[in-house]
Amino acid sequence: MSDICPTGSPDEYRNLLRWNEQGLVPVVAQERDTGEVLMVAWANEEALQQTLETQVATYFSRSRNQLWVKGESSGYTQQIHEIRTDCDGDVLLYSVSAPGPACHQLRRSCFSHKLHADGSIETDKPVIA
Repeated sequence: MSDICPTGSPDEYRNLLRWNEQGLVPVVAQERDTGEVLMVAWANEEALQQTLETQVATYFSRSRNQLWVKGESSGYTQQIHEIRTDCDGDVLLYSVSAPGPACHQLRRSCFSHKLHADGSIETDKPVIA
């Protein structure tokens, strides 16, 4: 027996998600095949709606105050396989296929700095030099 209880309402996410005071919700992008966390970004309702419609990750850039399709200029778009939310509805998880670097520093993941117990940092090399 499944614990999943679909209601069939197409826009029910609007009632589930808890947008912050700027109308945004954080999004964690995770590689579907490996489970690697690639990046954290933000989505507003328009970005989420576009993501749902196109199945390509679209985010909201706080610095540019506009939507951006991840990889639109580089060609490294993130194809959506599944979208989940946490139990509180205040974080989204995008399960994606991402063929290239997710980080603007051309690293596979934005989480490329490993902190060691002694305080030193080890940084992954860029995927594309």
